[in-house]
Amino acid sequence: MFKLWISIKKDIRILLRDKVGISLMFVMPIILVVVVTSIQNSTFQLVNKNKLPIVICNTDTGKASTQFIESVNKIGMFTVTQTSKDKAAAIASDMESKDALLGVVIPSDFSKVVNEKAKNASDKAMAAFSGQADSVKAGTPKPAVSLSALNLYYNPVLQEQLRFSIQGAIQSALQIVQTRQTLRTLYYDSNEKELPKSLENEMLNSSTTINMLPTSKDGTRTTPNASQHNVPAWTIFAMFFVIMSLGGSVVREKVSGSFIRLKTLPTNYLVGLLSKQLTYLVVTLIQAVIIFSIGICFFPVIGLPPLNLPSDLFALFLVTLVCGWCAVSYSICVGVFANTQEQSNGFGAISIVILACIGGLMVPSFAMQGIAKTLTNISPMHWCLEAYYSLFLQNGKLSDVLNNIGSLFIITVIIQIVTYLGLKRKNLI
Repeated sequence: MFKLWISIKKDIRILLRDKVGISLMFVMPIILVVVVTSIQNSTFQLVNKNKLPIVICNTDTGKASTQFIESVNKIGMFTVTQTSKDKAAAIASDMESKDALLGVVIPSDFSKVVNEKAKNASDKAMAAFSGQADSVKAGTPKPAVSLSALNLYYNPVLQEQLRFSIQGAIQSALQIVQTRQTLRTLYYDSNEKELPKSLENEMLNSSTTINMLPTSKDGTRTTPNASQHNVPAWTIFAMFFVIMSLGGSVVREKVSGSFIRLKTLPTNYLVGLLSKQLTYLVVTLIQAVIIFSIGICFFPVIGLPPLNLPSDLFALFLVTLVCGWCAVSYSICVGVFANTQEQSNGFGAISIVILACIGGLMVPSFAMQGIAKTLTNISPMHWCLEAYYSLFLQNGKLSDVLNNIGSLFIITVIIQIVTYLGLKRKNLI
């Protein structure tokens, strides 16, 4: 035990001298989590609260186009600005001058075609009601009326997923206009009088409401925010980045001949490896405490949503402990096989980024397909992230993350075995 304590003191002193390594382990992750959370929170605000500016160029003179613009306004997703009717060709410049991300050009025959489609639908319905469907079929069918396409212009900075949401919203507004006109025409043909406004509103607003409710392990309905998504993810990234200090420390001891000197002493290098694991395991726990504390205390000060800790704190501690142990084990393994500090730092940094990508930190794992989906299972960051998300996003308990902890433990044991075999192969133990 005395030898282990002396070795731990030695590793602490080496760590405190490594200013660059400390910066990479603490300063870089803190900046990263603040910046990324701010960006993603701005995206959430854009989609959920802020409105997208849209320019509409109406080249039509009928009522249907006016109703369409009103429907787009009522969606609540857009800030509508109308431009001159004679500037359809200059919609791009209008978007730029008005700082709009979207632009719509309504064709000149919009109202005419909408009315014709409504009339056709009404005629078919009336024929069916009166039992004249067969005679209509036997006669010359009316040609189908196609509505001229609406040109929806968008700024290329908009992501594909957001563009699909915008397209769906515009399509809904268009459908409302067509449905309203069809109802009016059908009612007039049936009763020879205008459709009452109250009845029209009742028929159009009778759709079933959809409530979006997040699932959770304990049945609660707390909506996760950007902090709940980003703080755990980049805490894992920070833990694995101890490789920049720990991997380099292992290489330096090999290059400087420390391994050879240890063989002349009444001790074993496995004691030195154990001291490194314990020392840097404490470092990873400190990283987690600091980053979580920033999410709880500092985020509200700068206008970001606060981080809400899960109810099962013991499960949170255990997950953090196993994640940190896996990160430390991987760092030592890379240091054992690297021949120079440059190799350790270069391979370590690149491999951590790759593991983060396939592990779901940068691209959600549910969006992956094929071989990428299979590779997620071999990334320790995937199991770390799944465990954290079960606790932070679904308010899970220890029993809910045992599978993730078990998988992470198996990966860690495999890394430890590979490290031991590498030490034996290099005659270091």
